[in-house]
Amino acid sequence: MRLQPITLPDNKLLEEIGFYWHTDPDKTPYVASEIVEISSDEADAYYEASNELYEMFAEAGEYVIENELFHELGIPFNLIDAVKMSWDNDVHWHLYGRFDLAGGIDGRPIKLIEFNADTPTSLFETSILQWAMLKANNMEDSHQFNNVYDAIKDNFKRLIMMEDDIKDFEKNYDGWKILFSSVKDNKEEESTVKLLQTIANEAGFNTEFAYMEDVEFDANDGIFYKDVNYEYWFKLFPWEDIGIEESDLAMLLTQIMENQKAIILNPAYTLMFQSKAFMKILWDLYPNHPLLLETDFEPLKGIAQVEKKIFGREGANTVIVDENEKVIEERDGEYGEFQSIFQEYVKFPTDKNGESYQAGVFFAYEGCGLGFRRGGLILDNYSKFVGHRVVAD
Repeated sequence: MRLQPITLPDNKLLEEIGFYWHTDPDKTPYVASEIVEISSDEADAYYEASNELYEMFAEAGEYVIENELFHELGIPFNLIDAVKMSWDNDVHWHLYGRFDLAGGIDGRPIKLIEFNADTPTSLFETSILQWAMLKANNMEDSHQFNNVYDAIKDNFKRLIMMEDDIKDFEKNYDGWKILFSSVKDNKEEESTVKLLQTIANEAGFNTEFAYMEDVEFDANDGIFYKDVNYEYWFKLFPWEDIGIEESDLAMLLTQIMENQKAIILNPAYTLMFQSKAFMKILWDLYPNHPLLLETDFEPLKGIAQVEKKIFGREGANTVIVDENEKVIEERDGEYGEFQSIFQEYVKFPTDKNGESYQAGVFFAYEGCGLGFRRGGLILDNYSKFVGHRVVAD
């Protein structure tokens, strides 16, 4: 692994560009003072892997729909109709997601860990902060695998065009409006949503921001904020939480979709992809695929493996055991009520201090940007964001 030390912009500058979550609760910087150097071949491999994986997800999604495998994925019963409707109608366009990948550097093969398809974080860090870090260190800021901002902007235009070609977007756009929402009192999520709002503005949409609690929903008329009706609503709030914790909202959104009064982003079908149980479906359909790790609903036999919850986050409720079932590492958490999956354990690339590096590749119509998380064997909410640059081979 090649690491290049950098000088981080000071916190005042970071906050001026909207990056407020620069310091972890233990008072250490959230962003690493090194960047990972990768080759152009490694960047290309990440790009190709994410594109191939998304095609596999799409094919596996069709298999889930055709075979009614919603229970296996842990999808709440009150969202099944929304998942089906969004899958069957192309107007429910997947805006963006993030693949979490092991390997890809240090000579290790790329392996899929999971797909954050519904509410991926680290968007701000990947699309904005990495450029700022390179520029602040007098490095060429174009030497990255990082086209996230423009890729998402083009994907906003595809909400209207519904096709690859977006050159005639202005001719087809008719003043549609997008309402962007996050929960209150979470600066990271609010900044992420407002970044997406900015991108949509640049794409040509009329936009507004509102906290989720201030949005009004009407089954027959659609989604409103301050008496304005919005054709699109982007919410940085997990679909599974809507189904489990906000059953009335789940019903209203399903009815709004049935009546074709609004389109929700990311679409409900991304809940299938978000479920870690989807890794088991993929393994069934593509056994021994070089990008996949063996995954099952039951403990695997005779190999090191990771047990994790299908809707767990930030490494919570995760257990790593070796081939003799001895616990190597584990984390408690708040997701214990969810079903477990068991996934073959693969070591992440490590630096000289033994810290692990997991790649995150954003996908918006195609693979479009790379960033890394650094931490222990289980990457939790104390893991650090690590930028990258592409250097000559």
